Amino acid sequence: MDAVTLPPDLEQFAAEAVAAGRYRDVSEVVAAGVDLLRRAEAEVAAFVRTLEDAQAEADREGCRDAEDVHREMAAMLDGMVHARP
Repeated sequence: MDAVTLPPDLEQFAAEAVAAGRYRDVSEVVAAGVDLLRRAEAEVAAFVRTLEDAQAEADREGCRDAEDVHREMAAMLDGMVHARP
């Protein structure tokens, strides 16, 4: 692995995290940051996949606009109100 050079503000943050006992050394701080980045990128990729899946479903099955959904919900609510004893 290549040596890592941090900007002064991040170097200070890492040193403070080590001094506070949250990490053993700066390498552990950097590893934690890289792990966090990896998890964040995985979450973004999973979200993008859900968007792509939704788009594919809409392409296959079509989609309804908000007005259609509103009309359907209003009709359902109206039916519920009129069905009450």
